[in-house]
Amino acid sequence: MPESNQLVDLVQLKIDEFLSEKRSELEAIAPELTALTDVGGSLLAGGKRFRALFCYWGWQSIAGLASPQDPFADETDSHDLTGVLLSASALELFHAAALVHDDIMDRSDTRRGAPSAHRRFEGMHNEGGWSGSAEAYGEASALLLGDLLLGWSDELLGRGIATLPRPSALAARKEFMTMRTEVMAGQFLDIHDESAWASYPESEALERAQRVLIYKSAKYSVEAPLVLGASLGAGSDEQLASLRAFGLPLGVAFQLRDDVLGVFGDPEVTGKPAGDDLREGKRTAIIAIARQKLSASANSILDELLGDPDLSDEQVNMIRSTLQESGAVDQVERVISRNLERACEAIETANLAPTARARLLELATAATTRSF
Repeated sequence: MPESNQLVDLVQLKIDEFLSEKRSELEAIAPELTALTDVGGSLLAGGKRFRALFCYWGWQSIAGLASPQDPFADETDSHDLTGVLLSASALELFHAAALVHDDIMDRSDTRRGAPSAHRRFEGMHNEGGWSGSAEAYGEASALLLGDLLLGWSDELLGRGIATLPRPSALAARKEFMTMRTEVMAGQFLDIHDESAWASYPESEALERAQRVLIYKSAKYSVEAPLVLGASLGAGSDEQLASLRAFGLPLGVAFQLRDDVLGVFGDPEVTGKPAGDDLREGKRTAIIAIARQKLSASANSILDELLGDPDLSDEQVNMIRSTLQESGAVDQVERVISRNLERACEAIETANLAPTARARLLELATAATTRSF
């Protein structure tokens, strides 16, 4: 039975090989262009790889029924496994593209403890003593990098499904395209609600936060990779439905954990500044729940502080205390536990390979109890 680290290493190898190929293509045009693959490669080095793992075990949950032997044992160069690894790598490139664009929109300075892509390009401008605005150069360069990664993710997926039977290839492609549309929709709803939240009734706040959570992150973090992987293995409608019933509540729990970490996470572990989501004005489920519980005066103070990029550490700690004392954090923790239980129940009796089911349950716990 393959270890997760082994799978992660194989996905990293596919990503590195692809980026090396693209670096040569860009260098042939102009040497300056290698900065794109240098920054992109840095962003794609490491990470949790949950999407790749869910894709692989989604595939194994179907393929393992017909071929229970360990596919890593003697056939690591098989067409099927190579296609899955390339498709899983495509998801990681798509994720990287989303992170680059998200950091631009949120004006985030760091990602995984290092400068975000637009800040790295901005730093190149400053170090080179170039003319014009370093900030504008950084944002424009990162925007183009994000676009490149988005296009490359599609190219890598195409390579992954190239040898599949046409029905499986079309199903995987359809899932990928749906995922792409939903993420962009969720991203827009996120930035829209950060600005326009006061234009909607207070009674809709939690529902709107949940909608952003589902489409911006939950579906593409777990459900889509699972179903894409299962599509590669020609899963039946019933099997795909079981994986969706597992993937969506788990994706919700996954993102709620991310929201908690965005407010209370340790910067040394998360790689993001303390309270980053508060400074960015994220109208997450935690905020929506707290607003239902707080007094009007407390809500006024919260609204005044939320989204201020210059929040002091003292103000961040004050908001944290307010959220905890309101009971919102405890409620979110209960929702995380409830969704994890719902996800696990969904595949208990599903027609899926036992080994893959066990690994998916392990991943579910890891995804919802993580500290980064």
